[in-house]
Amino acid sequence: MSPKPHVLFQTEGSYPYSGGGVSTWSHMLCTELREKVDFTLFAITGSPVVETRYRLTENVKSIIHVPLWGAEEPVQYFYKDVPFSRHIQRRGQTNDKNVKKYFFPLFRDFVDGLMNPFGSAREFGEIVYGFWKYYRHFDYKQTLRNPLVWLEFKKQLSQKYQEAENLKIGEEPPRVFDVTFGMRWLYHFLMALAVPVPDVSLTHATIAGFPAITSIAAKYEYGIPSLLTDHGVFIRERLINVSRDNFPYFSKKLLIDLGTFITRAAYYHADQISPVTSVNKKWEQRYEADDARIEPIYNGVDTDLFKPTPKPPETEGTPTVVAAAHVFPLKDIETMIRCCDLVRREIPNVRFVLYGGLDVDPDYTEKCRKLVKKLNVGDNFKFGGFHNAPQELFNEGDISILSSISEGFPYTVIESMSCARPVVATDVGGIREALEGCGELCRPRDPQSLADGVIKLLMDDDLRISMGRKARERVLLKYTIEKSVNSYYETYQRMHQQQRQPLKQEISLPSVKQVVELEPEYV
Repeated sequence: MSPKPHVLFQTEGSYPYSGGGVSTWSHMLCTELREKVDFTLFAITGSPVVETRYRLTENVKSIIHVPLWGAEEPVQYFYKDVPFSRHIQRRGQTNDKNVKKYFFPLFRDFVDGLMNPFGSAREFGEIVYGFWKYYRHFDYKQTLRNPLVWLEFKKQLSQKYQEAENLKIGEEPPRVFDVTFGMRWLYHFLMALAVPVPDVSLTHATIAGFPAITSIAAKYEYGIPSLLTDHGVFIRERLINVSRDNFPYFSKKLLIDLGTFITRAAYYHADQISPVTSVNKKWEQRYEADDARIEPIYNGVDTDLFKPTPKPPETEGTPTVVAAAHVFPLKDIETMIRCCDLVRREIPNVRFVLYGGLDVDPDYTEKCRKLVKKLNVGDNFKFGGFHNAPQELFNEGDISILSSISEGFPYTVIESMSCARPVVATDVGGIREALEGCGELCRPRDPQSLADGVIKLLMDDDLRISMGRKARERVLLKYTIEKSVNSYYETYQRMHQQQRQPLKQEISLPSVKQVVELEPEYV
């Protein structure tokens, strides 16, 4: 056994290729444990064309990059050390006969699970493992692009809908269009199933979503223990996002049911679930998490880096509200802009400065720019873009603001508090737990509620200063980087020393047993 833990650290749309709160936390963890823990990053992204945004420390040994979209041959990203002849061999074996014999039984069990996403989470895990094991023998792309699989998917869905006694309002059997898009989504979203598991001490998924697929496979195949950190709750945010999309009923249902299927399997099989706020616990329990395995670990901030300093000359004398958030719908920047419009009527020279990426959702960014122009608040509201020194931006303002409709335990809140800047924030996720008398809690999607909080703090110097002082003291007491990192390290050490018990010895589904018995592996 290696003297120190080696962690397969699984991310989606964040570290090391994008900024944001989860990436801040991820980089902090890798950096602070550079002498004690080795990491292999398992990074799911939306595109194969990405660049590392962080200077990685020497304990990050490698990166497994899994681009869900835009890769002509996905295996070239996660089978880099396998000879091309082996890929040809696997493709040759992925013929109609083997697809029907080995893939179809798994696929039928999977469709059953999608149609009943609150069924057995244990069986869902077995199905995930069965798919992963299948792709050790057969080609991912060749299988899911096989016309027979599309026809089987259509057949299974048609049968399920014919058997349903009572369809819900608005529900109708899927059309050819629905089946086609459904298969396309399954091909992209489940690509982590095609990735082999490296030799590690434990897996650590940063979201109870698609990265955790590999944790489930590792637990069944090798008995590798798993840690799951919930920042924002994946299934909660999936429900919010899907409800906003203009998709047909079937497509929305498929996306939600797939998210439910994966989330429940991930919670059920995790050895430890560590939400960054106790608020997430209710969601975790609702989706099959065992209460005994839920151990919150709060985010921590470097209080030597994030410390109060005087406002710079460019904002001195100007009432300034700072926000740190990427511009996309969950951050509800539109409500922040409308809040600015209301505040300037009481404080005409107020300045709102929003620091964050403008390219996460270009259409939404343009929508926000148009709203600024429509409300004629261009002199009061500025898009600051990416800020490469986050420890400085909060000290530019008198207070900070967060208008999100969904959050976990946001770094921006405790970073602002550490700088002795009180926060006006929507009462979502773990924000109430973090603030607790160190800012103003407001209703989400309510510009007037946010504006009232901003005006109250900007107009009352004594209140603002006393809240800021209390915020700094609260961070020093509860949310330091040392407390947070030590909790993760203790978990890593315990799992590193844990005896492995592969779950493949307890498989119950015949479709999975059949694939597990296939030997030898070709890759």
